[in-house]
Amino acid sequence: MTLMRNALALAVLCSLPALAGPKDDVSKPLKTIVNSVRYGKDNAALKLFAGEEQARLLLADAWATGSEAQRKEFQELFFTLFGKIAFPRIRKNFENLDTVLYEEPSVNAEGANIASTILINHPLKKQELKVKYELVKRGGAWKVVDVAVLGDSMLVGIRDDQVQPLLKEGGWDALLKAMRDKAAELKNVQLK
Repeated sequence: MTLMRNALALAVLCSLPALAGPKDDVSKPLKTIVNSVRYGKDNAALKLFAGEEQARLLLADAWATGSEAQRKEFQELFFTLFGKIAFPRIRKNFENLDTVLYEEPSVNAEGANIASTILINHPLKKQELKVKYELVKRGGAWKVVDVAVLGDSMLVGIRDDQVQPLLKEGGWDALLKAMRDKAAELKNVQLK
């Protein structure tokens, strides 16, 4: 009887969904992004980025000076350009993806930070990339704000090298014009 009771208890425990810990909860959107980009589901990956937070970081003080329409257009153009430029490059690297190992996240009231090691097993050269992610929780879901590869922030690089020079040159009009022009140049590149 005891053996039967223990077997029943074990069966009940095994049928219960596993409780996700902070590592699983925070790393889930990252795993989805990696697989979405890897297998050509770009639009699914873009939905897991925190557009407004990214725009605020990219535009810095200029965010407050933009109209609602300018802010919205900036976010849409940024996602389009990011998806069309970055995802094909990342997909190429992920052709030889071996595994991604996530560390324990640091979670606070504003968001979370989590580091990972991405192992690329290319026949000619094995690579180990150290990547750190900054996330925020919006609507009950974690969204990626920024990614730092080997210590270099993706958004800070884009902000300093591309966005801020255009803003200094001609404000919002120059920035949005350059982004529209680049989007037109990439019109034949399709987000998958």
